[in-house]
Amino acid sequence: MQYKYRTQGVCSQSITFDLEGDVVRNISFFGGCDGNLKAISKLVDGMTVGKIEEILKGNTCGYKNTSCADQLARAVRKAYDEENK
Repeated sequence: MQYKYRTQGVCSQSITFDLEGDVVRNISFFGGCDGNLKAISKLVDGMTVGKIEEILKGNTCGYKNTSCADQLARAVRKAYDEENK
């Protein structure tokens, strides 16, 4: 199922991705640092929600207490939890 997550506190405005069970695929960021976000998307494509959280949760950007990578970890966890209520 495809999800769209509106980010908070970062340069990117939203993230879309597919969730197949606990596997995340087809990640795309709208806005933000294009090259870096494309690289992150490729690197974590096919990983589980738990693995993405393990790697990316808590990453910060400059003075911010979050980052686009952290927002991705939050987004996939939220989608997974909603699917598995």
